[in-house]
Amino acid sequence: MPQSAQDFLEIGTIREGVLVLKNKTIRGVMLVSAQNFALKSEEEQDATIFQFQNFLNSLDFSLQILIQSRRLNITGYLDYLRDLDGKQQNDLMRSLTQDYRQFVEQLIQGASIMAKNFFVVVPFSLIETVPMEQRKGFQAPKISGEMSEEEFERMKFQLWQRMEFVALGLRRVGLKTAPLSNEELMEMMWGWHHPKEAEIGYYPDIPPEIFR
Repeated sequence: MPQSAQDFLEIGTIREGVLVLKNKTIRGVMLVSAQNFALKSEEEQDATIFQFQNFLNSLDFSLQILIQSRRLNITGYLDYLRDLDGKQQNDLMRSLTQDYRQFVEQLIQGASIMAKNFFVVVPFSLIETVPMEQRKGFQAPKISGEMSEEEFERMKFQLWQRMEFVALGLRRVGLKTAPLSNEELMEMMWGWHHPKEAEIGYYPDIPPEIFR
């Protein structure tokens, strides 16, 4: 029987804003704002670096920083300009709108305008819910087994605590964060594996039964 693409992914399901991996570990993903570091003064840059260094040194767990670059899709904006052009009653405004639309079209034809999204992935595993003195000889549940509701809730609580700690640390650097919902996680993962479709704004309908 041929295998589907999902068979090769590490993600088992998406549940309550959490990625549940097939090895019974979980991940929380937060979207992180950007800041123009180059426009800061030298003192501000040094302060930002110092705060970020302090944040990294305060972590007692690993995390992953992802940068997603994607060609900016402005098809909807061009359609809006065409619609605006047709509604203009003033000849001068109509001419200015047409010139502007042509300028934008030529601009995107001559160069790729890229948009960047920044994410922080925070992990948690079942063994971390076990006290350190009890971890010797502890056996994680078999990969083929189901994660119990109690195990998931215990792990999710600890994961959200970590994510709040990360959010606080990044806030001190001047960065805002927002945890991704079920739908946002699905769109992120789908877009990661289908970049061309995502660039033109196409996302498939997500059946509700895919979430738990």
